[in-house]
Amino acid sequence: MRAHILLNRANPQRTARSDVRKRGGRRTRWAHRALYAAALISCGAFAQTESETWRDIESRIQYGYYTEDAVALRKLSETMAGGEGRDKLRSYYAALLAWRMALLAAQPGAAARGSTADLAHHCVSEVDGALAVEADFAEALALRSACLATPLETAGGYAPLASHRARKDLERALQLAGHNPRVLLIDAMSDYELAAARGGNKERALTKLRQTVAAFESERGGVERLPGWGAAEAWLLLARDLLDHGDPVAARDALEHALLIAPEYVQARRLMAKITTG
Repeated sequence: MRAHILLNRANPQRTARSDVRKRGGRRTRWAHRALYAAALISCGAFAQTESETWRDIESRIQYGYYTEDAVALRKLSETMAGGEGRDKLRSYYAALLAWRMALLAAQPGAAARGSTADLAHHCVSEVDGALAVEADFAEALALRSACLATPLETAGGYAPLASHRARKDLERALQLAGHNPRVLLIDAMSDYELAAARGGNKERALTKLRQTVAAFESERGGVERLPGWGAAEAWLLLARDLLDHGDPVAARDALEHALLIAPEYVQARRLMAKITTG
């Protein structure tokens, strides 16, 4: 696969790597980037290595999601839509972008950000493209599961077929990559966000989230992975579940982890303000 990259030099966005806590004599470095490269995936010559190209795209998606910049995400979506050819990572990141946009659109007062259901369906369509290239792409299966579940929770409806497909995708992803932190995160999200009548379980989610953040710590202590998103989200979700269980001290500690990874994370900042102000 070849990629052509158009650099947007007008508004560079960067965040520095943060050194995080020392605990038990070990020091782990957590990194978060918001890189300035805007990417157009199409035929052409590499200006970066392939992994750098996708890492730049992932960073832009994450930064837009953390800062709730729906305009920047929409522009990135328009840019990526010009891509040609079929590649599993191009389809995967197009799906991740659509899912992030769907999550923002689902927030209260976000009617101008687009249709949650339409964005979630677009995510599913893009994941289908990735899975057509590699049927056992575990991270794509987990992402499709999350996208299938999104309209159910935001629209308030119940779609048994979508729910069944989401569960089957997640079960397959866990079979293929049971220690992958992003697969674990989406599994824990399913338990946390779904109503008990639909199979959710916040008590079970708490155990899973503790396993998930441990998996992210292990991953981030090794070679940088691609895809590599999700650690800040895992800590935020753990904080929410801990707060639900009446433990604001532990919730605040989890939020500090999230903000060390992604200082711009608006949702984490809002929850921290809620805890600190009582």
